[in-house]
Amino acid sequence: MNAEPTQPRVEPVIRETSVPYRRVRIGSAAASVRRQGDAWYLQASEPIGAYPARLTDRLVSGAHAHPDRWLVARRGADGEWVGISYAQMLERARSIGQALLERKLSAERPVVLLSGNDLEHFQLALGAMWAGVPYAPISPAYSLISSDYGKLRHAIELLTPGLVFAADGDAFAAAIDAVVSDDVEVVTAYGSNNRAQTPFAELLNTPATTVDAVHAAIEPDAIAKFLFTSGSTKRPKAVPTTHRMLCSNQQMLLETFPEFAHEPPVLVDWLPWNHTFGGSHNVGIALYNGGTLYIDDGKPVGKKFDETLRNLREIAPTIYFNVPKGWEELASALEADAQLRATFFSRVKVYFFAGAGLSQAAWDRLERVTEQYCGERIRIMAGLGMTETSPSCLFTTGPVMGAGYVGVPAPGCEVKLAPVSGKLEARFRGPHVMAGYWRMDEENVAGSFDDEGYYCSGDALKFVDPRKPELGLLFDGRIAEDFKLSSGTFVSVGPMRARVVSEGAPYVQDVVVTGMNRDDVGALVFPRLDDCRRLADLPASASAAEIVAAPAVRAFFTGLLARLNRKSTGGATTIARLRLLDVPPSLDLGEITDKGSINQRAVLTHRANLVETMHDPRQADPAVIYACNDGL
Repeated sequence: MNAEPTQPRVEPVIRETSVPYRRVRIGSAAASVRRQGDAWYLQASEPIGAYPARLTDRLVSGAHAHPDRWLVARRGADGEWVGISYAQMLERARSIGQALLERKLSAERPVVLLSGNDLEHFQLALGAMWAGVPYAPISPAYSLISSDYGKLRHAIELLTPGLVFAADGDAFAAAIDAVVSDDVEVVTAYGSNNRAQTPFAELLNTPATTVDAVHAAIEPDAIAKFLFTSGSTKRPKAVPTTHRMLCSNQQMLLETFPEFAHEPPVLVDWLPWNHTFGGSHNVGIALYNGGTLYIDDGKPVGKKFDETLRNLREIAPTIYFNVPKGWEELASALEADAQLRATFFSRVKVYFFAGAGLSQAAWDRLERVTEQYCGERIRIMAGLGMTETSPSCLFTTGPVMGAGYVGVPAPGCEVKLAPVSGKLEARFRGPHVMAGYWRMDEENVAGSFDDEGYYCSGDALKFVDPRKPELGLLFDGRIAEDFKLSSGTFVSVGPMRARVVSEGAPYVQDVVVTGMNRDDVGALVFPRLDDCRRLADLPASASAAEIVAAPAVRAFFTGLLARLNRKSTGGATTIARLRLLDVPPSLDLGEITDKGSINQRAVLTHRANLVETMHDPRQADPAVIYACNDGL
């Protein structure tokens, strides 16, 4: 389908409050619901509108409609912003595409991008799509932080690339030497290493001759890129993401946020392009809707967030995306920085979080800060998506606002809720859903879909109000993470984890719930060490072990455990013991992804001795905080 997107019906955002919400165009929240047997089926009452055959068609239309508008920009070495316009990007994509075409690259020999978000990455990605050559952005952490290159080696072996790109040849030299064979061409933008490499400029300077005809023949189901899953339960899998998947999902987004058609979106964004949230959702929003993406070289980790604040003092986004930790850091900064408030609040109309759940405490603080200094409220939105669905399936366009709400189906997305292990598993079908994983045997691929062709996500959902299912859905954890106590009672990990993070703010980073086949529930807590250090009034030089052992810190968590258990309803919701961890989650061991998501299973596997000691009924562990603080 090549027609311009249709404009959906718009309903105003209304919520009972003495402070008005800033006006923003949000699509219809209406959803149809039916029950068949034990399963529920939901879909938007309005169908999805027309969308282009290729994502790069929006580069063409943008270059014609607003050739001089920046598509993407990044701060240069001199501190000034360097941008690439739509017209410039089109010409560069054509040249790079021709260079890749002449190298006879294909889905069997794709382009692999090792380095992170930068202008060269953006150009090479669009050039590859223009030539019909799939590309695969790989987490830079696999090259720069990992010590054994295990995940990088797995990705390279699975994809068999014909060309590997790294912006900085020096920084990525060791990883390339370790896992990339000598017969694979390496392209770099700067730096050098001990092997032959092609300058990125050589691709840019290739005259475009035959590539336009190739682009015109690309079908909607051609693979645009490979994205790797986070590998939360097994090794990362490669998801072939087609043009149809990307374009249909962007149309779903446009119909959810008609505001994009009224005012081209401006994004200031750090989220990594090797993940679907940053690389498909956010990059796609800018390109699909004629907007501008300012690359933020900061991130909500330590001092790196200072760069994010520097950028937000200069560039005012129209919609702002971040993970919950980023929103927590931003709320704190907005309270203290008048210049930041003046710029940030000047035109932002929607706050959007993903990647993890935003605690209700963080939600409430963000609303208080906005109301106090902006004079209006800004709508806080989220949804549910995943790499396999490119990514969005649900959005919080329904009448409910609050932590845990994931909303109603986007136009074009069919949702099935099927009973699994006492919960309702979310399953999805639509043009945005993958056909299967790359180079996996048919049995494993088939196991990812049910007999009606719905993708089985492994996420559990529940109705906000079972008597009014049209109100939408709440996240109910990951089915694979739930377990039984020795009594046979099921422990629902997702809600318990969310409760601890919310109640423990700002001192809890994440939680891993323990107790499988044991008598009671425990919790391994990754604390926010900087916040805990300040709580204990310790110097910056204090070690992690000193921080978690500080009396003030232990007193807080003793009180937290008591507060949590006052709200419990039985053994499955009572946390009997809690241990603060002074060793952060490991990327090499798969305990955490580079976007900060905790892999519960990996933590339990690699810290099995800690779990065993914590639950040992024969002795009290002095490092453990017990319910009622009575030692047992």
